[in-house]
Amino acid sequence: MSLLTKVAVYSLLATSVVCLQLPFKLPFFKQKVDVLTDNQVAPQVTPRIAIVGAGAAGSSAAFWISKAKERFGIDVEIDVYERASYIGGRSTIVYPYNDTTLAPMELGASIFVDANKNLMRAAKEFNLTLKDFIDEFSDTGLWDGQKFDIVLNEGTYTKSWWTTLKVLWRYGYSAPVKTQSIVKNMIAEYLSLYTATSHRWDDIADLVEKMNWTDFVNSTTLEYLSSKGVAEKWSREMVEAATRVNYGQDVDKIHALEGTCSLAATGASGVRDGNFLIFENFLKHSGANVYLNTEVRDILRVPGSSRWILHTSSGSRIYKAVILAAPFHQTNISVVSDLAELIPAQPYVHLHVTLLTTRSESTNPTYFGLSPGEKVPKVILTTHEGARAGGVEPEFNSISVHGRIQRAPGSADEKPEWKVKIFSKERITDEWLEKVFGHVGWVYRKEVGLFLFISTMETETIASRNVVDLLLHKEFGSGICGSQLSGPETSEGNPGHDGGSEDFVLGWDC
Repeated sequence: MSLLTKVAVYSLLATSVVCLQLPFKLPFFKQKVDVLTDNQVAPQVTPRIAIVGAGAAGSSAAFWISKAKERFGIDVEIDVYERASYIGGRSTIVYPYNDTTLAPMELGASIFVDANKNLMRAAKEFNLTLKDFIDEFSDTGLWDGQKFDIVLNEGTYTKSWWTTLKVLWRYGYSAPVKTQSIVKNMIAEYLSLYTATSHRWDDIADLVEKMNWTDFVNSTTLEYLSSKGVAEKWSREMVEAATRVNYGQDVDKIHALEGTCSLAATGASGVRDGNFLIFENFLKHSGANVYLNTEVRDILRVPGSSRWILHTSSGSRIYKAVILAAPFHQTNISVVSDLAELIPAQPYVHLHVTLLTTRSESTNPTYFGLSPGEKVPKVILTTHEGARAGGVEPEFNSISVHGRIQRAPGSADEKPEWKVKIFSKERITDEWLEKVFGHVGWVYRKEVGLFLFISTMETETIASRNVVDLLLHKEFGSGICGSQLSGPETSEGNPGHDGGSEDFVLGWDC
């Protein structure tokens, strides 16, 4: 038995205001040749590929397979299994008070950015309405557990002369400029993943080498920025505020690639009615058979064959290949021992997400040592600097007030309420919420696990494109964009497309 490859779903490009989608290993299982026993006749049936998981990786994998079917007539059926009752994985919306007449709140995977070309293209192709987050996050403070280090009432340091002066006074000119240059260069490298000559990779180490990211992943964010002449005060405050809200890690713990990605937030957007709609549309347009509320229990070899059998909560079926688009060590799926050994355990950062509504337009100023009635920033990010100096660590990673709940005129409860999202390392208690907000109406809590490489929706779609392309080339001799694995060739469906356009997005275009 042999594996075609072992492919990791990596992640990049988070934003600096919310925690985004989580990554996971995405191997597929197969053998090189079909083996039939004596006197056995191969059945004349359409081969099938199973995908386990209907989040960003699984739904986009089905979509990429459908593109190959559409362009090159690859004859294959797709079955997608999802143990939850919905599509989207951790890209999930929650309605305050379970009232579907109210605008939903994103539980996770809230934002994607201009550089996330697959999600941006999907929103356009599927006619989904986007919203930006400029107004919601225009009033930000950095809390170190004892005091606000800096309050940016006008938004980020590029938004106004007053905020710019605040930043320059505290950190100087060099630190933000050098950091911006580092982020810009990293994004330029990252965007090569959408070009016609994009790298294919067998594992994450291979990708890191091809993308020239070795120095990034071998250094902490603090070490890397310091080596580039960036002042530590800037890294330990402004940069750390981004790494803590995105990945729940401090700059002296998180590797530099992940830390740098947490600063790449240009053009932050989200689908108005929920980002999960992108993944629902991936599956809708793929033509896949989707089985919700269906748990995959084990993946086994068919004796005397190169095929695989999936045993699920609703039955069993035989497949030519299986794409595992779910966090393996959280699924409780049994696989043969030699395969299980190829999927290493993944370390996690555990993070608690708390959504709530409150009649308080902002947090209680006295909790932050301010006078009653004094203005508190709507978005509060945190640093570990107070604890490093011998103080206490902040009790949360971030608090963001997302605006007022819009109820229908004449509704029974017309008292104004505001929506709030909190990220924290520990579970937030009701007593703490009452202390910080006073009145609290509805509360929803969720604990998630963050992989330590990087976590986004977008890079799961890139990794799934890579694994699908490798799989299709091996099994069917043609991938998403043709027969050349090293780079797509002009296809009949896209005559003359050379990938030179800024609008070119590999997979969508060929």
